[in-house]
Amino acid sequence: MKSDLFAGEHLAEAAAFPGMTLQNAKSVKYTVNGEMHARQGSMIAFRGDLHFERKGQGIGGLLKRAVTGEGLALMAVRGQGEAWFAHEAQNCFIVEIEQGEAFTVNGRNVLCFDSTLHYDIKTVKGAGMTGGGIFNSVFSGYGKIALMCEGNPIVIPVTPQAPVYVDTDAVVGWSEQLHTSLHRSQSLGSMIRGGSGEAVQLKLEGQGFVVVRPSELTPQKNSSN
Repeated sequence: MKSDLFAGEHLAEAAAFPGMTLQNAKSVKYTVNGEMHARQGSMIAFRGDLHFERKGQGIGGLLKRAVTGEGLALMAVRGQGEAWFAHEAQNCFIVEIEQGEAFTVNGRNVLCFDSTLHYDIKTVKGAGMTGGGIFNSVFSGYGKIALMCEGNPIVIPVTPQAPVYVDTDAVVGWSEQLHTSLHRSQSLGSMIRGGSGEAVQLKLEGQGFVVVRPSELTPQKNSSN
């Protein structure tokens, strides 16, 4: 059988080392040798001796998720083999977290991650109780995490001289060491007249980076995953 479909860029080759790599812009390949964690329902194919189990969050995790609406519906993947992960054809990219670092990320953007990483649900400092994005997951430890977003992400450096303001519905994640607060960019008079649609942003200050996607939050599709 002959087809452009069988070109090298589409072919899944044998793994050279354990861990995650990008299969293509829309999917992540993970060579499992032990255990890893992934978003429930995100596995699209696998080969080898792998077992998929719903990962519990413990009583504390369940309470946080119920109160905040944040949190990750996770599954543990155990055994030896290869698995491919994707979600609604969103673009995928990999972040490597080193020992002593931490990365704050919106749970909706997490695809899969190494079991050497751990996460906690935390309130975004300075955000108060104002709506989207006030609760995020903070990853720490060491290892790789695969994130996803609609469109190509934009990474914006943050410096003490140049704070960055982001829409809470567009932000994917940021360096945990950054200071966060809410910024109101719209006057009361403008709000009374109907507003610009950009009333409040998340302000990030310090030294680090922030990742945003080129779209604001869209309604989640109904899914059984």
